[in-house]
Amino acid sequence: MNVDEIVAEKIAAAARRAEAAKARRAALNAARQRGLAHRHAQRLRNQASVRTTDGPETDAPSASTDTTEENS
Repeated sequence: MNVDEIVAEKIAAAARRAEAAKARRAALNAARQRGLAHRHAQRLRNQASVRTTDGPETDAPSASTDTTEENS
């Protein structure tokens, strides 16, 4: 083996590592996107169930409609 072959092998190994890292990042990103979509869908389902069981959204007290002296 001469130096050129060794350098070519190291370059090829680095390229394989870079491709493997890219594939890992893509897989993690895809899993993250699926998780975020699931979380978002669950949140929308939870909000819909709260609105149907607790009445209209305006029934819930908020800081802007609170008339107690502590919040003035």
